[in-house]
Amino acid sequence: MKLLKADFILTCNDDFEIIQNGAIAFENYIVEYGKSEDLEQKYPDATLIQTPENSVVMPGLINPHVHLEFSSNKSTLTYGDFITWLNSVILYRDELIPQSDETLIKNTLEEMKKSGTTTLGAISSFGNDLQACKQSRQRVIYFVELLGSRPDSVDILFADFKSKLRAVEELEDERFIPAVSIHSPYSTHPILAKNALDIARKYDYVVSTHFMESVAEREWLDSEQGDFTNFFSNFAPNAKPMSSADEYIELFQGTKALFTHCVQAKKRELEKIHSMGGFITHCPVSNRLLGVGQFDMKKLTCKDNFTIGTDGLSSNISLNLWDELRAFLLVHSHKELNSLAKTALLSVTKNAAKALRQNSGVIESNKYADFLVCNLPHKMKDIQDIALHLILHTHKPSQIYISGELV
Repeated sequence: MKLLKADFILTCNDDFEIIQNGAIAFENYIVEYGKSEDLEQKYPDATLIQTPENSVVMPGLINPHVHLEFSSNKSTLTYGDFITWLNSVILYRDELIPQSDETLIKNTLEEMKKSGTTTLGAISSFGNDLQACKQSRQRVIYFVELLGSRPDSVDILFADFKSKLRAVEELEDERFIPAVSIHSPYSTHPILAKNALDIARKYDYVVSTHFMESVAEREWLDSEQGDFTNFFSNFAPNAKPMSSADEYIELFQGTKALFTHCVQAKKRELEKIHSMGGFITHCPVSNRLLGVGQFDMKKLTCKDNFTIGTDGLSSNISLNLWDELRAFLLVHSHKELNSLAKTALLSVTKNAAKALRQNSGVIESNKYADFLVCNLPHKMKDIQDIALHLILHTHKPSQIYISGELV
């Protein structure tokens, strides 16, 4: 048994409980948390871990949506407009993907871990990140992604998807979990999506999808107009939308799904996702760089299904979630700052754990002992400001624990 003491325990539970002069008793799982003097008396034989002054212990960060396969991108792709960016991805992907080899992806995962990300949802289109993700000490929910819109290729694409999924299933353990990703309504044939989602329902896999990221997607699905008209004419002159937005959402009934971006989603669509038990993943930096606008927080009817992810380095400059949370605070400038900071921290702890169905995200008995020790630069004057100052001042925690192990 270990007993870690800190100036503050930030539980990230429903009440956003903060304990001053607190402690956590843990092994692989959290045994108990509370006031340090109480736990020291209760567990006198525990190995005592004393953290530095002004320390805050909180759950490990969870990034529910990250693409690792374009981690080699620095300045190759073109930002500012979604379709322009998408064309640059198609133009340079055969150059970028081989550069994102196993060594680079391992280093990327290591940097994510050092910044406090203890769990991630890795969206994998090609599979070249598989071994690096499997060997990582982080918890990885590994989403095998399916895309392809040509009806004559449905059988081939689905067979390839099943082959990739089987390879992931063979590696499954407590920290490496198979999952299913349907790329988007504009890029994935409904028959492909339905077949893959049937597998997800059968094996109770978590599901991820991109949804209503851009104005181009909104106009294409609603009226067959906009920038996607010219984009698709380069590949299929008679292309038409394969489903409406509502029909696409309906495909996910009975699954545990994360809908990423949703910048151009209508309020009723978000309400439908919530009623199905789905989650929204917001990627503020990616949205800004691709010029798609920003998610309207006023459309949220429930903040419990709201998460924040980084997306990949194809549309970001950092996979450090603290950077993403700072961007979130600055982008949504109309919101009260302290309240927004709490929303931000819960989105990458409690809510993200629920979205990925992980036994973590909260300092609570019987949860995984996945937590961070962060150090504030000065003594807190008002502990209600703790969420804000953690986001403003944290770049890397001083200690990171996964399953009770210091990593």
